[in-house]
Amino acid sequence: MSVPAASTPVETQAPARRFRRGAAASSSPWRLAALLSCLCALFILSFAVGRYPVAPLTALSVLAAQILPLTPHWEGNVDIVVLGIRLPRILAALLVGAALSVSGAAYQGLFRNPLVSPGILGVSAGAGFGAALAILLGFGMMGIQLSAFLGGMLAVGTTWAIGASIARRGDPALPMLLAGVIVGTLFTAFISLVKFAADPDDTLPSITFWLMGSLASLHFGELAAAAALILPGAALLIALGWTLNVLCFGDEEARALGLATGRIRLLVIVCATLITAAAVAISGIIGLVGLVAPHLARMLAGPDHRALLPVSALIGGGFLLAVDDLARSLFAVEIPLGIVTAIIGAPFFLYLLRRGQKWD
Repeated sequence: MSVPAASTPVETQAPARRFRRGAAASSSPWRLAALLSCLCALFILSFAVGRYPVAPLTALSVLAAQILPLTPHWEGNVDIVVLGIRLPRILAALLVGAALSVSGAAYQGLFRNPLVSPGILGVSAGAGFGAALAILLGFGMMGIQLSAFLGGMLAVGTTWAIGASIARRGDPALPMLLAGVIVGTLFTAFISLVKFAADPDDTLPSITFWLMGSLASLHFGELAAAAALILPGAALLIALGWTLNVLCFGDEEARALGLATGRIRLLVIVCATLITAAAVAISGIIGLVGLVAPHLARMLAGPDHRALLPVSALIGGGFLLAVDDLARSLFAVEIPLGIVTAIIGAPFFLYLLRRGQKWD
């Protein structure tokens, strides 16, 4: 009887090869350079989109004049349009898109499921309920955003408590996902209850429009408050990239390598929930960005989370910025972002499935 040679376990060989292929795929500097170049070009061109046209070179001059001693050669209202209206909106699109994409990629790796999105644990439904309740009570914009953030955190906290109480033994991924579906459904019912109680002539339209997602009327103060939560949370998730790689092997293999899987899973969920709740609080519910962008990033960077998460941030930010440009330029009336992302994202995701993209 032959004795099997000591080697890497069979179930970990495929992921190990997979991550090596991902590292090789993401090591091409021209891909990252091309992605950054496209994002920079989209950033500049976005200033020209809107009812008041601003030439890209003029927008660059206005931005540069904030640092360099340039003599203004443009009309006075151009400063207001570029700096007061379009710059915070463009930055918000980049920030929200990056946050949703990073959290989506982290959740997909954590739960080892390519169909997981940032709202899988109920954060979007919870944030929607918090915002709807705040609008019903007549809160201001800051109160609505704070209530949305707290509602999202409450929903995920409830999901974690239910999932942890059920999955005391074995892999907690499936109980957590099922608990997230139930909690999300519950908070969606709460949203419907608030809409039922709202004034149909005044409050109800405001709630409905917020739930469809928009980046209009954002100011730098609100953007800075969201960035203070999103940037550290996303940076920590990116720093945990190698750990997410190990968790993709399964809990037993991760524990064999000395990882405290329970604490790491909690940390990833807290970070992903934090940045998702902060993003939803300022933008409303925008679907499919956190589902589609990680798949695009995986095609470019491979499955290694050390490269996948940063590339997801770039693609997600660019994708939402392009969608926002379309939403405010296609018609005279601005289209809510949630509608545009669904119209564009759903067929594209079906296209990815038709191509037979595999999770492994």
